Amino acid sequence: MSMTSPDRIEMSLSQQQRLEHLIRAGTTAQQLVARARIVLLAAAGWTNTKIAQRVGVCVDTVRKWRHRWCVQPGTASLGDAKRLGRPSSFTPVQVAGVKALACQPPEASGVPLSRWSCPDLAAQVVADGIAASVSTSTVRRWLAEDAIKPWQYQSWIFITDPNFAAKAARVLDLYDRVWDGRPLSAKDYVISADEKTSIQARCRCHPCLPPGRARMMRVSHDYHRGGALAYLAAYDVHRATIYGRCEPTTGIEPFTALVEQVMTQEPYASADRVFWVVDNGSSHRGQRAIDRLAEQFPNAVMVHTPVHASWLNQVEVYFSIIQRKALSPNDFTDLDVIEQRLTRFEKRYNAAAKPFKWKFTTADLADLLDRLDRHQQTQTPNGAKPKAA
Repeated sequence: MSMTSPDRIEMSLSQQQRLEHLIRAGTTAQQLVARARIVLLAAAGWTNTKIAQRVGVCVDTVRKWRHRWCVQPGTASLGDAKRLGRPSSFTPVQVAGVKALACQPPEASGVPLSRWSCPDLAAQVVADGIAASVSTSTVRRWLAEDAIKPWQYQSWIFITDPNFAAKAARVLDLYDRVWDGRPLSAKDYVISADEKTSIQARCRCHPCLPPGRARMMRVSHDYHRGGALAYLAAYDVHRATIYGRCEPTTGIEPFTALVEQVMTQEPYASADRVFWVVDNGSSHRGQRAIDRLAEQFPNAVMVHTPVHASWLNQVEVYFSIIQRKALSPNDFTDLDVIEQRLTRFEKRYNAAAKPFKWKFTTADLADLLDRLDRHQQTQTPNGAKPKAA
């Protein structure tokens, strides 16, 4: 068959296989499929006219893609050329000005707001003369480029415990089965304990509606109060076993009852040491609590987390689990129903529980303290440490 086009196409076997793969693939755009077929037929010696008839395009289209391949052999030549589009209405300086404004608190611009929203930013951009006009969607798109979200906020707290590093390291070492630089023995156990306070019984005024097609579960907003109770729990960190009890309120006596519930059964009664990791709550705070526990059970050792660091206590993870899986949504007729739910969930959890994959180590702690120290130095003049509240 005669070749009437001056653009003669020669391709390697790998290029041919690549084009055939594009044609067979179900996800390839039809425009790209047509262009690949044009190039393959041209390489087979077909004329432009017959290729146009076979593919269903005009001759000029065949001539265009045949020439593109000859100039730049490869599948990249089959893509659309870059288009400049409409010139931007805003300069890079204006875009940077909007982003800088979003990174400042509104009060710095004299605006009585606690945080920015995109409509507020668009209005302030015009008020400050950064741009004559700008739409909310344009501001949102600019902020999305750098993941700037001034409408979101997160609370945090400076470390006030002077022995934070040492206390936190002791807890993390226990999770890693180490105490005072020595590995724990097989008869040493680590218990994480705390209280979940004020679990309310809220009896809904109308029955909850189950989920349906394109509809989530519906819970009545109105409810009758049925009182509140406290749930105390002790979690064996390495055996993944939970021991819980419900009490009318928290305090020294309820916590002592929890300790007795755990320490009077095996393997803790005959253990060499049982380490109790607790926070600084009023029922187990300070040296008095340490002495009280040691007097009650000589093989028990109380270890406090640093102040404002209850997130180091693994039982808090269990509390978040029961909140999500057993207590929400809150629809309980009375406190007895709550206690039954917690007891049954505890048995269900213990039947299949595995130890938490605790990934925060002493190395992570050192890195955290270093970052906080650098942050404090940048936020205070001359590197002076802020005064504790």
